[in-house]
Amino acid sequence: MKESIQPKYHDVVVQCSCGAKFVCGTTKDTDVIKVEVCNKCHPFYTGKQKLVDTGGRVDKFKKRYSL
Repeated sequence: MKESIQPKYHDVVVQCSCGAKFVCGTTKDTDVIKVEVCNKCHPFYTGKQKLVDTGGRVDKFKKRYSL
């Protein structure tokens, strides 16, 4: 394996929108990676329903079917 062509692997801090932070390894040239959902707030792990609305789709659906 050639050393000169391999990307640099280093630790970064991953920040979730819920406020959780953890350290992960990456080859991306940054010190912080921001994510919207992590294992602390994901509905599969928490058992709670959470709507991630992009572009008002939930409101449009509720208006259409008057829910």
